[in-house]
Amino acid sequence: MELHHSKHHQAYVNGLNAAEQSYAQAPSPKDQIRLQPALKFNGGGHINHSLFWKNLAPQSAGGGELAAGPLKDALVADFGSVDAFKKKVNTVTAAIQGSGWGWLGYNPETKKLEVVTTANQDPLLTHVPIIGIDIWEHAFYLQYHNVKADYLTAIWNVINFKEAERRFIEASKQ
Repeated sequence: MELHHSKHHQAYVNGLNAAEQSYAQAPSPKDQIRLQPALKFNGGGHINHSLFWKNLAPQSAGGGELAAGPLKDALVADFGSVDAFKKKVNTVTAAIQGSGWGWLGYNPETKKLEVVTTANQDPLLTHVPIIGIDIWEHAFYLQYHNVKADYLTAIWNVINFKEAERRFIEASKQ
Protein backbone atom coordinates (compact mmCIF):
# COMPACT_ATOMS: atom_id res chain seq x y z
CA MET A 1 0.00 0.00 0.00
CA GLU A 2 2.97 2.33 0.47
CA LEU A 3 3.66 2.22 -3.28
CA HIS A 4 -0.06 2.65 -3.95
CA HIS A 5 -0.14 5.77 -1.76
CA SER A 6 3.18 7.35 -2.67
CA LYS A 7 3.07 6.72 -6.42
CA HIS A 8 -0.49 6.14 -7.64
CA HIS A 9 -2.39 8.52 -5.37
CA GLN A 10 0.30 11.15 -5.79
CA ALA A 11 -0.07 10.89 -9.57
CA TYR A 12 -3.78 11.80 -9.23
CA VAL A 13 -2.91 14.77 -7.03
CA ASN A 14 -0.29 15.95 -9.52
CA GLY A 15 -2.66 15.43 -12.44
CA LEU A 16 -5.44 17.31 -10.68
CA ASN A 17 -3.16 20.23 -9.86
CA ALA A 18 -1.99 20.42 -13.48
CA ALA A 19 -5.54 20.18 -14.85
CA GLU A 20 -6.78 22.88 -12.45
CA GLN A 21 -3.91 25.17 -13.46
CA SER A 22 -4.59 24.59 -17.15
CA TYR A 23 -8.31 25.13 -16.61
CA ALA A 24 -7.68 28.45 -14.88
CA GLN A 25 -5.44 29.55 -17.75
CA ALA A 26 -7.64 28.21 -20.57
CA PRO A 27 -8.33 30.95 -23.10
CA SER A 28 -11.88 29.86 -23.91
CA PRO A 29 -14.81 27.87 -22.53
CA LYS A 30 -14.15 25.31 -25.29
CA ASP A 31 -10.63 24.78 -23.92
CA GLN A 32 -12.03 24.45 -20.40
CA ILE A 33 -14.50 21.81 -21.58
CA ARG A 34 -11.63 19.83 -23.10
CA LEU A 35 -10.01 19.71 -19.66
CA GLN A 36 -13.06 18.32 -17.86
CA PRO A 37 -12.18 14.63 -18.36
CA ALA A 38 -8.76 15.24 -16.76
CA LEU A 39 -10.39 17.08 -13.87
CA LYS A 40 -12.92 14.28 -13.35
CA PHE A 41 -10.35 11.48 -13.60
CA ASN A 42 -7.67 13.02 -11.42
CA GLY A 43 -10.12 14.71 -9.05
CA GLY A 44 -12.02 11.45 -8.63
CA GLY A 45 -8.77 9.57 -8.08
CA HIS A 46 -7.79 12.00 -5.36
CA ILE A 47 -11.23 12.02 -3.69
CA ASN A 48 -11.58 8.24 -3.82
CA HIS A 49 -8.09 7.54 -2.53
CA SER A 50 -8.36 10.11 0.25
CA LEU A 51 -11.45 8.26 1.47
CA PHE A 52 -9.80 4.86 0.88
CA TRP A 53 -6.83 5.59 3.16
CA LYS A 54 -9.18 6.56 6.00
CA ASN A 55 -11.03 3.27 5.37
CA LEU A 56 -7.96 1.29 6.35
CA ALA A 57 -6.43 0.53 9.72
CA PRO A 58 -3.90 -2.10 10.74
CA GLN A 59 -5.30 -4.91 12.84
CA SER A 60 -3.22 -3.63 15.76
CA ALA A 61 -5.30 -0.42 15.59
CA GLY A 62 -8.69 -2.14 15.27
CA GLY A 63 -8.72 -2.83 11.55
CA GLY A 64 -11.25 -5.50 10.67
CA GLU A 65 -13.17 -5.17 13.93
CA LEU A 66 -16.85 -4.33 13.60
CA ALA A 67 -18.22 -3.64 17.05
CA ALA A 68 -21.88 -3.69 17.96
CA GLY A 69 -23.46 -0.38 17.07
CA PRO A 70 -25.48 1.51 14.46
CA LEU A 71 -23.41 0.39 11.44
CA LYS A 72 -23.53 -3.29 12.36
CA ASP A 73 -27.27 -3.05 13.05
CA ALA A 74 -27.84 -1.41 9.65
CA LEU A 75 -25.71 -4.00 7.84
CA VAL A 76 -27.74 -6.80 9.40
CA ALA A 77 -31.02 -5.00 8.63
CA ASP A 78 -30.09 -4.23 5.01
CA PHE A 79 -28.13 -7.38 4.06
CA GLY A 80 -29.25 -10.08 6.53
CA SER A 81 -25.86 -10.45 8.19
CA VAL A 82 -22.38 -8.96 8.19
CA ASP A 83 -21.08 -11.99 6.29
CA ALA A 84 -23.82 -11.59 3.65
CA PHE A 85 -22.85 -7.93 3.31
CA LYS A 86 -19.17 -8.79 2.78
CA LYS A 87 -20.07 -11.52 0.28
CA LYS A 88 -22.23 -9.09 -1.71
CA VAL A 89 -19.52 -6.42 -1.75
CA ASN A 90 -16.92 -8.96 -2.85
CA THR A 91 -19.16 -10.43 -5.56
CA VAL A 92 -20.26 -7.09 -6.99
CA THR A 93 -16.78 -5.57 -6.79
CA ALA A 94 -15.03 -8.61 -8.30
CA ALA A 95 -17.40 -8.36 -11.27
CA ILE A 96 -16.05 -4.94 -12.25
CA GLN A 97 -14.46 -5.33 -15.65
CA GLY A 98 -11.36 -3.23 -15.87
CA SER A 99 -10.83 -0.67 -13.16
CA GLY A 100 -13.16 0.93 -10.68
CA TRP A 101 -14.41 1.04 -7.13
CA GLY A 102 -16.73 -1.04 -4.98
CA TRP A 103 -18.70 0.96 -2.45
CA LEU A 104 -20.88 0.59 0.57
CA GLY A 105 -22.98 3.70 0.18
CA TYR A 106 -25.80 5.22 2.14
CA ASN A 107 -28.76 6.07 -0.06
CA PRO A 108 -30.29 9.25 1.39
CA GLU A 109 -33.57 8.64 -0.46
CA THR A 110 -34.21 5.10 0.79
CA LYS A 111 -32.28 5.53 4.07
CA LYS A 112 -30.57 2.19 3.36
CA LEU A 113 -27.06 0.93 2.86
CA GLU A 114 -26.43 -0.32 -0.67
CA VAL A 115 -23.54 -1.86 -2.58
CA VAL A 116 -22.70 0.09 -5.72
CA THR A 117 -19.75 0.41 -8.09
CA THR A 118 -18.20 3.19 -10.07
CA ALA A 119 -15.99 2.89 -13.12
CA ASN A 120 -12.44 4.12 -13.37
CA GLN A 121 -11.91 6.99 -10.91
CA ASP A 122 -15.49 8.22 -10.94
CA PRO A 123 -16.42 9.36 -7.44
CA LEU A 124 -19.57 8.06 -5.78
CA LEU A 125 -22.17 10.77 -6.33
CA THR A 126 -25.45 8.86 -5.95
CA HIS A 127 -24.82 7.78 -2.36
CA VAL A 128 -22.87 8.94 0.66
CA PRO A 129 -19.68 6.84 0.64
CA ILE A 130 -19.27 4.72 3.77
CA ILE A 131 -16.59 2.25 2.57
CA GLY A 132 -14.75 2.38 -0.74
CA ILE A 133 -12.62 -0.43 -2.13
CA ASP A 134 -10.13 0.34 -4.87
CA ILE A 135 -10.32 -2.39 -7.51
CA TRP A 136 -7.72 -0.96 -9.86
CA GLU A 137 -4.91 -3.43 -10.43
CA HIS A 138 -2.47 -1.11 -8.68
CA ALA A 139 -4.30 -1.87 -5.43
CA PHE A 140 -3.56 -5.58 -5.50
CA TYR A 141 -1.17 -6.63 -8.25
CA LEU A 142 1.98 -6.78 -6.12
CA GLN A 143 0.83 -8.27 -2.85
CA TYR A 144 -1.98 -10.45 -4.24
CA HIS A 145 -0.33 -11.27 -7.58
CA ASN A 146 -3.24 -9.72 -9.44
CA VAL A 147 -5.84 -12.06 -7.87
CA LYS A 148 -8.84 -9.84 -7.13
CA ALA A 149 -10.66 -12.44 -5.03
CA ASP A 150 -7.72 -12.82 -2.62
CA TYR A 151 -7.43 -9.06 -2.24
CA LEU A 152 -11.16 -8.68 -1.61
CA THR A 153 -11.12 -11.45 1.01
CA ALA A 154 -8.14 -9.90 2.79
CA ILE A 155 -9.31 -6.27 2.69
CA TRP A 156 -11.87 -6.94 5.44
CA ASN A 157 -8.99 -7.57 7.87
CA VAL A 158 -7.94 -3.93 7.59
CA ILE A 159 -11.21 -2.10 7.05
CA ASN A 160 -11.53 0.72 9.56
CA PHE A 161 -15.10 0.07 10.68
CA LYS A 162 -14.88 2.85 13.26
CA GLU A 163 -14.40 5.36 10.45
CA ALA A 164 -17.15 3.68 8.42
CA GLU A 165 -19.52 3.90 11.37
CA ARG A 166 -18.68 7.58 11.85
CA ARG A 167 -19.54 8.23 8.20
CA PHE A 168 -22.73 6.19 8.48
CA ILE A 169 -23.92 8.04 11.56
CA GLU A 170 -23.19 11.39 9.90
CA ALA A 171 -24.95 10.36 6.68
CA SER A 172 -28.02 9.02 8.45
CA LYS A 173 -28.50 12.34 10.27
CA GLN A 174 -29.15 14.16 7.00
